[in-house]
Parts: sequence; structure tokens; C-alpha cells
Amino acid sequence: MHRDLTEPELRAHRSSQRAPADFDAFWRRTLADARGSERTVTVTPVATGLATLDTFDVTFPGFAGQPVRAWLRMPRGASGPLPAVVQYVGYGGGRGHPTENLLWASAGYAHLQMDTRGQGSGWSRGDTPDCGPAGPQAPGMLTRGVEDPATYYYRRLITDAVRAVDAARTLAPVDPARVAVLGQSQGGGLALAVAALVPDLAAAVAHVPFLCDFPRAVLVTDAHPYREIADYLAVHRDRVEAVHRTLSYVDGVNFARRAAVPARFSVALMDEIVPPSTVFAAHQAYAGPKELTVWHYNGHEAGGPEDDAGALDFLRARLLPPGRGADGPADGLPG
Repeated sequence: MHRDLTEPELRAHRSSQRAPADFDAFWRRTLADARGSERTVTVTPVATGLATLDTFDVTFPGFAGQPVRAWLRMPRGASGPLPAVVQYVGYGGGRGHPTENLLWASAGYAHLQMDTRGQGSGWSRGDTPDCGPAGPQAPGMLTRGVEDPATYYYRRLITDAVRAVDAARTLAPVDPARVAVLGQSQGGGLALAVAALVPDLAAAVAHVPFLCDFPRAVLVTDAHPYREIADYLAVHRDRVEAVHRTLSYVDGVNFARRAAVPARFSVALMDEIVPPSTVFAAHQAYAGPKELTVWHYNGHEAGGPEDDAGALDFLRARLLPPGRGADGPADGLPG
């Protein structure tokens, strides 16, 4: 089993990653183009047989206005405006089945779970194709379009993640001032990116975030998905500099340096998929209020239900201030 740095070394670690000079302009231009789409958000009720929650099939415009699917789950009979949790999915997964992932709606939130374009056949199903350019790539998504930042897969996915927040804020039952983002692994990396790109969020939760500190990650683990980059560069030996330049536009460390949203992180010291040093690098770089939970004897599952419980407490304190509950009127969705 590979071991990363010792805990004192982890706490002292700083990433060598640096943002390209046009990083901020690149993302301003990307999001402005996506927000120029004229497409609307559609919301359709789904019959699930659940007695305590209502579920809706949502389609919203993502990168370049391309349609992205999501589930919206809400406590049945709840009234709004409700605080909202926008959740992103781990690598290989999609939005899954409408009766999965009921925690956040059960806790009283409007819960929008974004599908992941082009993924969703690894461990849960997805319903959103990736319509972007590809080109030569290693199996998986991590090197799709990696020849250039403009064509890179994660430019599209991060834009989708931002637009999911935009979509949530248009829903009648949602209080647009009380929206948080949350995810684990790839989902945690997306939450970090959105925390930087949507600065008026209420909170962000990034558990064992993937997509951070690429210069170190690709050298210290042989596990997939980071292994996809090594596999690609083992064949495309002349592309090392160009690939690392592209990755710098989506690196969670560069987003963390720009984020002021209150954030909760978790890291697992036996994680071989997301090396703990890469999570510490993102946490150390994070510019806003932050907290970090360290799981000494866990792998990529990290704290599991304990992380969920910690996130519930963290979000309750930021989305449900004293005197404001999560059960006010929720009108305006089709019934």
C-alpha cells in the first residue's frame, strides 16, 4: 500500500501549482458564454412511491447551453423558500435513480443532484451525454480534450456545475440567498471550483476532493483516475507541458486560492485514489473560512456517514440560522 507524506509533512505541504495569467479571464468568458443561452429550466414531477419526499426531473442549460439533467428532491408538504443543496457526483457516476440519495431532502433542503455529462455507467446511471470535442485520449474522461483548455472535458463539466447553481436559484421553492454546494471526490473538486466561481454561495462541502494539485497527484499515485494522465503522457511524450497547462485551468488549488465561501473539507490518510497531500494542498490554499476533518484509518470512503453527519451540522449552521427553519411555503412547482 502506497503511503503519502507523514501527517506533519501533510500539514506543511504547499502545492507547486500556479494559475496561468489568463485563468480568471478564461473562466469569466466561459461562464458569460454559457449564461448567454436562451434555454429555460424544465421541471417535471416523477412518481416514486415515496410518502415523505417529492421528486422532479430537471433539465437545465449547461456548457454552451447544452441540456444537463438533474433530480430535484424536496420534503413533501414543505413550504418555502427553502435552503438548497446542489450536489455533484463522484467519478464514473451519474445522477442515479430517483429514489437514491434521499438524505438532503429528508433533512429539509431542496436538493438538486446534478448529472455528470458523459459519465454514469461506472457505479450509478447517468442520462446526460457529453457533446464536446474529444480527440486522442486515454480510457476514461480525464484526458478527453486535454490538448487545449478550450476543448477540455472539465471546462464543460465545471461550467455545468456553476449553471446548476444558477438553475437552482430560479426554482420557486428555493431561497437564492441560501444555496450551498456539496460533493465527494470528483464532486468535491467541482464544489471547490463553484465556490470560487459563484462567490455569493452560503457554503461549500468538499469531501476528499479530486482534481487538486495535479503536479503532485499524477506522480504519487498509480490509481485511477489520476493514472489516466500518466497513461496518456506515457504515449504522448511530447505533450507533457501542454497537458499540465490545461490541467492548471481546472485545478482545485487554483480555485481554492480564489474562494471566500465558508468551506468544510475532509481527507483520508489511507486514500490511494486521492492522495491526502493533494487535499491538504487545496485546504491550505483555500482563501475563505475553512475546516478540515482528518480520517486517519480510512481510504477513499473517508468518513462515510460521519462525514454526512458533519456536513449536516456544518450546513445547518450556515443555511438554517436561528429563527429560520427549512419548512416555509414551497409553491410554484408542477404537482
